[in-house]
Order: sequence, then structure tokens, then C-alpha cells
Amino acid sequence: MYPILFQIGSVTIYTYGVLAAVGFLLGLWYAYHRASRVGLDPNRVWNLGIYGILIALGTSKIWLILSDWDYFSANPRQIFSIATFQSAGVFYGGILGGVLWVILYTHFQKMSFLAVLDLVAAPVALGHGIGRLGCFAAGCCYGRPTHLPWGITFSNPVAEKISGTPLDVSLHPTQLYESAAEFLNFGLLVWLSAKRRLTGQIIGAYFILYGLERGTIEFFRGDPGRTLMLHDRLSLMQVVSAALVVTGAFLWLRGHGAAAPIPPAT
Repeated sequence: MYPILFQIGSVTIYTYGVLAAVGFLLGLWYAYHRASRVGLDPNRVWNLGIYGILIALGTSKIWLILSDWDYFSANPRQIFSIATFQSAGVFYGGILGGVLWVILYTHFQKMSFLAVLDLVAAPVALGHGIGRLGCFAAGCCYGRPTHLPWGITFSNPVAEKISGTPLDVSLHPTQLYESAAEFLNFGLLVWLSAKRRLTGQIIGAYFILYGLERGTIEFFRGDPGRTLMLHDRLSLMQVVSAALVVTGAFLWLRGHGAAAPIPPAT
């Protein structure tokens, strides 16, 4: 598609990185402006997001390295290469690091952990949806070959060099599948937020929605490095997705606590 947005001398600005940054900042802006309506300090939410993205980027790259350890152990210099630095890593690695950071931050700042997760659920879906458009532009996270009429064909050699994207082959547009699903999730979560009765319901709903979404889309993914199991019939991402659905169902059904105060909209 369009992996390189522009170049300034020897500096290359990649489309994926720009869209990922736009998605994060837009999601953080939304969370910041919604914070006071659910009884949270906007400034603490802003700090939570800024430091959280740095930690999430680090853990997503750690997951990437561990998931393809055979390659990185044979090529240790690649761990500290520009390509690895510019890579977004693995989404679930970022989620793990982000959740651990939220646990620590909310504990020391004496904030409600589940109330914060409820607040950031919709912004995460929004930012992820925009970020997946960046994946599409870069050619990463590509799908399996398909003869369906909506299959897409990549032809940019930069995508092949950076992401190993197969060129001139009709593929499932898995990036667009996930982007569309995340935008839908965002709309549903915003709608549910207005009807929330128990703390934990919104993040529970997101865990269910995203777990079902990602677990299904994995069947159509064709890119390597996803830690395949059971003779390549199942990926680690699908196992994690199943765990998310179970956790989300628990939070949704039990609420896991009393309702957080929701001041009237201003």
C-alpha cells in the first residue's frame, strides 16, 4: 500500500508509526475529556496514558522478540536494530504491559482500577482501529491468500522488505477487518458507557468483544511470528482471546464492585 509517508534526508517517516501515534493521542484526548464525568482526575489520567504508552511499546517489543526467539537468538544484533525499534511489536504484549502499569499506577495514586479500565476501554478501541489502518498501509499483519472479491493485493517492495508481505497475491484484508471491528467496538462501548451500572462492565464488554474479534480474525491471518500451536491450527493469540472472553464475562456478569460515581455531563 503506502508504507512510507515521506522522507526528510536520511530520516524516513513511516505511515504506520504516524497513524499509531494519531490513534494513541486521539484516544488519550478522549479519555482525558471523559475523565471528570466518571469521577476521575483528568491530569492523572493524562499522566497514566503518557507513561503507559512508553511501557506498552517496550513490552510489545519484548513479546515480539520472545515470540520469534529462534530468529532473534540466531541474530542477536536484530534485537537492537532500527527495524525492531521502529516495529510496533505484538499488541497483546503491549496490553500486558499496559495493564500491569495501570495496576501499579492506580494503586499508588489511590484510583479505582476498574473505573480507570472502564474509562480507557473505548479510547483503546478507537486508537487500535486507527492503528490497524497503519498496519494496512505498511502491509504488516496480513491475511491468508484468498479468491474472494474483496481480497487485496500488495505491490510495494518496501512492504515486502519491512514486513515480509507477499506481493502480487490476493490476501484477506485482515487489517481492515480488525480496524472496522474496533471502530464498531468503540461505538458500542460509548453507548454502553451511558448505561453502565457496575464498575467493570465496560472493560468486561471490551474484553468480550475484542476476544471474539481477534480470535476469529486469527483464522484469516497469514503472517508468521504469531506462536502457532497444535500443528499450526491454533495461535497463542487465540488462547489469550479465550481468556479475555472468560474474564470479560466474569466482569460483566458480576460487576466486580459497586457502581462508580458518574457526575452529570457538563
